[in-house]
Amino acid sequence: MHELLLEIGLEELPARFVLQSETQLKERVTTFLTEARITFENIESFSTPRRLAVLVTGISERQTDLEETLKGPAKRIAQDADGNWTKAAQGFARGKGLTTDDLFLQEEKGEEYIFAVRKESGQETAALMPGLKQIVEAMSFPKNMRWSTQTLRYMRPIRWMIALLDDQVIPFEVADVATGRTSRGHRFLGQDITILRPNAYVEALAAEHVIVSYDKRRTLIEEQIHALSEQEGFEVPIDASLLEEVTNLVEYPTALFGAFDESYLELPEEVLITTMKEHQRYFPVKKDGTLLHYFVTVRNGNAHHIENVARGNEKVIRARLADAQFFYEEDKKADIDAQAARLDKIVFHEKLGTTGEKVRRVREMALQLADRFGAEPAKVERAGTIYKFDLVSQMVYEFTELQGMMGERYANMKGEDAEVAASIREHYLPRFAGDESPSTPTGTVLAVLDKLDSVAGFFGVGMIPSGSADPYALRRQAQGIVQILSDRQIDMTLSELIEFVVAAQLKAGLYQADAEQVKTAMEEFFNQRLKFRLSEKGYRHDVIEAALEPKLTVGANEKRAAMLEQATQRPTFKKTVEQLSRVLNISKKAESVVVVNPALFENEAERALHEQIEQLIPQVEAAVEKADYEQAIQVLEASVPAITAYFDGTMIMAEEEAVRTNRLSEMKRFATAIEKVARFNALTLV
Repeated sequence: MHELLLEIGLEELPARFVLQSETQLKERVTTFLTEARITFENIESFSTPRRLAVLVTGISERQTDLEETLKGPAKRIAQDADGNWTKAAQGFARGKGLTTDDLFLQEEKGEEYIFAVRKESGQETAALMPGLKQIVEAMSFPKNMRWSTQTLRYMRPIRWMIALLDDQVIPFEVADVATGRTSRGHRFLGQDITILRPNAYVEALAAEHVIVSYDKRRTLIEEQIHALSEQEGFEVPIDASLLEEVTNLVEYPTALFGAFDESYLELPEEVLITTMKEHQRYFPVKKDGTLLHYFVTVRNGNAHHIENVARGNEKVIRARLADAQFFYEEDKKADIDAQAARLDKIVFHEKLGTTGEKVRRVREMALQLADRFGAEPAKVERAGTIYKFDLVSQMVYEFTELQGMMGERYANMKGEDAEVAASIREHYLPRFAGDESPSTPTGTVLAVLDKLDSVAGFFGVGMIPSGSADPYALRRQAQGIVQILSDRQIDMTLSELIEFVVAAQLKAGLYQADAEQVKTAMEEFFNQRLKFRLSEKGYRHDVIEAALEPKLTVGANEKRAAMLEQATQRPTFKKTVEQLSRVLNISKKAESVVVVNPALFENEAERALHEQIEQLIPQVEAAVEKADYEQAIQVLEASVPAITAYFDGTMIMAEEEAVRTNRLSEMKRFATAIEKVARFNALTLV
């Protein structure tokens, strides 16, 4: 059995991309081995800021032999009347690397087809390993660069590569870097090291102060932080995203703590925490929930001269906090309305005007929809005027992560209404997947319209997200709108909101595209976001397709999906779907619709279903009006016996036109009521 080691040595990778790159390399190597028919027992992946690696053990000596049965065209195409192979059969054989002597006939589902069996002996594994070069070259990253005279685009320049099969180097070259067996230890504590065999990799690098396992480094950091906490008697809340980033910044972690002047604790807690976490990658320190004047950081190295490292970090944070204190004191002196007026000098986008123009447009829209969102117009008027004023504050200019949060704090300090102040922060919500929605009516209406104004504006000037590019985060903003409408149960449909905002922007003269095309594109865009939300809630694909109705509110769509998902668990529901789908499908043949005439009925089943429909339609409409889809489906299920009897005893497509039209009109009328509950013919039940 063979062992394989592949290591790509790089200049320092951005921390946020390390883990996903490690996963990608592992997946690519797994796919390469699987497609090459090379079996293996285990594959491990490793990463540090300077390397990506995989170690594969239990690799087979050879590929598995290939034997597959290939199906070709039907006999009537493959052979002529005299039994000779046609060009179609010859082409099939040639395309598979075979001859017509390899072809044979075999019956399948009542018809004969030509088949062939292709056999291929497996090659030795070592002969296929140079194919790893394509894996290294195919790696893709969110951001790429070129270096020197290379044409290869990569996250960071490749500096060394190891490719070993047992004790032998697998020879290939990428970007003028040839494979070998030499790796590099810690930048300051280690040295270059020769890897003799793949299974020596982890321990050999550990001896050079490189811990190649992300999980081990993370565990070490957590253990060291907990030890410091116990030793010093404080608490260190470990933020998962910060821990991941710090783990991917170091190859040999050593945790330490430092302190800053207690006077800085007078700054808002969010300022202190943002300064430590976002700018210095420090973990804040608390005790009994109160922030202390300490921090914990992680050194990329050992504990040698750790006191000097702590003092250096204290010096850096002191300068950062001094700047923050200055900005904070200056901002407190500023007038909110004066700052809001300065938004006219900030360009939102060259094709969409200034931020000040956007704010006024959103405010006017919010005032018109205040009642629909349950918001007080006076609060909406004030909040709509100042909700982005903190963008011109010095604190937000320096610490952009604090936008909204500082605005709320400053507004409260200046005596603004509490809901108005909260809306300054809330209009950014939700900021990411899993984040909370706005809690106040004022914040809710501003959050929805501010985001929708951005989406509609960019669509209107032709800047629509593509499959790979979304520079203005329109998908995230649209997803946020869907979430808010759901969480706050807003009684407006996405179509209504799109129509409203597009009309306002059209009036403002923003559009370069046809407004109807913009609305159509936006509706499809938001439908995809709604589908995504329903999918994240765990609903089946066919349930989503059956439930989705853009003319309904987000909440109603979710209730329809929930009703269908639950109904699909009932054994009797398949029969219901089959019968309701028959009505929906046959109703499509109705070319003209007339008032149903009972005098044209020819059997009892037809009369019985008509009476059922007469009772059913108002019941379904009443249930749908209340969004009680459970009640609506119960009403429809009660009609299944009558539908079954109707189709068993009635020829809908009768020869007499009047009878046929009457019956199709009945089906169309019934289908309209059914589709108010769901498109049952989109469901796939087995």
